[in-house]
Amino acid sequence: MRLAWREALLAFKRAPMLSALSITTIAFSLFAFGLFGLVALNIRKALVEVEERVEVRAFIVDGTTSESTSAAIADVRAFPEVASVTLVTPEQALDRARRELGEFNDVFDPSILPASLDVRLKGGMRDPATVHAVAERMKTYDFIDDVRYGEEWVEKLHRIRNVATIAGILLGLTFATVAIVIIGSTIRMAILARAREISIMRLVGATDSFIRSPFLIEGALKGLLGGLLALAFAWIANYVIGHFVFRADFFDIRLSVLGVLGGALIGVLGSALSVGRHLREV
Repeated sequence: MRLAWREALLAFKRAPMLSALSITTIAFSLFAFGLFGLVALNIRKALVEVEERVEVRAFIVDGTTSESTSAAIADVRAFPEVASVTLVTPEQALDRARRELGEFNDVFDPSILPASLDVRLKGGMRDPATVHAVAERMKTYDFIDDVRYGEEWVEKLHRIRNVATIAGILLGLTFATVAIVIIGSTIRMAILARAREISIMRLVGATDSFIRSPFLIEGALKGLLGGLLALAFAWIANYVIGHFVFRADFFDIRLSVLGVLGGALIGVLGSALSVGRHLREV
């Protein structure tokens, strides 16, 4: 293993321009993958923020006693899907309507807006089926006049999220595959440059694993360096977009580390494919 590491490091010294070209090519391929990741990350964040606005609003019949309302609030809070329950009085409903629809300020009459229970659901429990189930349970209370939650809006939001998830997975796999092919091609150039050396090693009895090891390490190192360079490019792009266009979130530390390690893994896979192909041809 020590010899394999020495050979891998010597490869950088023997052909610095080729190594630099390989790392740069890997960096740009991973940079394209990283840009897609940033887009997917910010789309997901936007969808989560919109989903947080999903709520069930149950309108209370006039004249309902405070004891009945308090008991209902305690019951609804015990639902496993529910994050919070808020009692909105007619006065609070009027103030909210005037804030949200200021142009119709003179139209609202204090007597036309009933009290309501505003129910917010926990994360991961805002799909149409779950929201509908909570709404149906709330309709069973005698003093609930009507329950609304924007059924069509919730269903459309759920469909958009599913489509975005599937598209993200497919495009992510596509970008990863392209990156592996590009990295494999760059590693193959290094292998072809040392084809004679590999042939001699085979003639003196070197095993395939012995020949393959330095190239796998070299691929991992190039993928790691390319991943770090791609991360820097992605940060610069994110900074420019945030400064001149709109604010966008960047990868957190965990995702950044996973991305760089993913570059190393892709480098190993690309090297393995190229070396395996070359060894079969020798």
